[in-house]
Amino acid sequence: MPLGQGFEWEVVEAVDAGRWRRLTRWRWPAATEQHGRGDPVAWSTSQLAELAGTTLKTVRHYHKVGLLEEPERAHNGYKRYGAAHLVRLLRIRRLVDLGVPLSDIPAPEAPDDEVEQVLRALDAELAAGIERQQRLRRELAAILDERASLDLPAGLSTSIKDLPANDRSFLVAFSSFLTPSAMSVFEEQLAAPRSPVSTEFDDLPPDAPEEVRQELTRRMLPEVRRQQAEYPVFDNVGSYSRRDETVARSVVLHSLVEFYNEAHLDVLRRVNEMLVAERANAADGPPAGGEPAGDGPENPSLGGGGDEAPAG
Repeated sequence: MPLGQGFEWEVVEAVDAGRWRRLTRWRWPAATEQHGRGDPVAWSTSQLAELAGTTLKTVRHYHKVGLLEEPERAHNGYKRYGAAHLVRLLRIRRLVDLGVPLSDIPAPEAPDDEVEQVLRALDAELAAGIERQQRLRRELAAILDERASLDLPAGLSTSIKDLPANDRSFLVAFSSFLTPSAMSVFEEQLAAPRSPVSTEFDDLPPDAPEEVRQELTRRMLPEVRRQQAEYPVFDNVGSYSRRDETVARSVVLHSLVEFYNEAHLDVLRRVNEMLVAERANAADGPPAGGEPAGDGPENPSLGGGGDEAPAG
């Protein structure tokens, strides 16, 4: 403790070696003398709260939850707080200011290493919070600066922001049940350059004539077959679901019906029927000539037609 702190000083005269000398000495403040030199005036609850920069209600709450020990009471029933209570209260306030919940603040008798553990846990929590905020800022930047669509799932590349509305909605719906790796496959396929066949499918009107639907089915078949061979997830999305397969299939069905028109669904149905027939023929043995029925000339990739292929 620094000398003289909290004390009063007086100048006295004394005889030293036969000479008068002026000496200084400390004495107890006058306010304490009436209580004896070892018994300074105690603080009331309101005085303690003021010293700690808090409120009377807060001090009483700390007593209630066991964070601050109850002091002794004077003969008149008033609480008598001392420096130990002030130090404890200031320590509690410091931990609260750092963000430690009251429920995590160790009891007064807890060792110091317990406080250190609480602070380390808080530091890890803050680090995770900062990382989350930084991730959110990156996502906001993608929306604000790169003009990404607000409805795109977090983590998807902004390269798919220019997809047709139905394909984009389809992908968003699939993000509710597909695993991250399966979503990456869909994103990769949908972000690829759109082929003429894919563009023609996108532009298919609901009243497309029969001959247009037949021709588009014939041209899409080899592409859908190739995509299912390269990306098994396209053939059975339920197997790559984070949720129950029944739920996954319901999302697929709702998405197909709601995001594509009648002509789209008709072409997809025809492609699916031809793929099922091919598998049945393959199970019975290859047809004459070794080529599956209904196969057409190889075309460039649909570049986004993967979601157009019906599941299984």
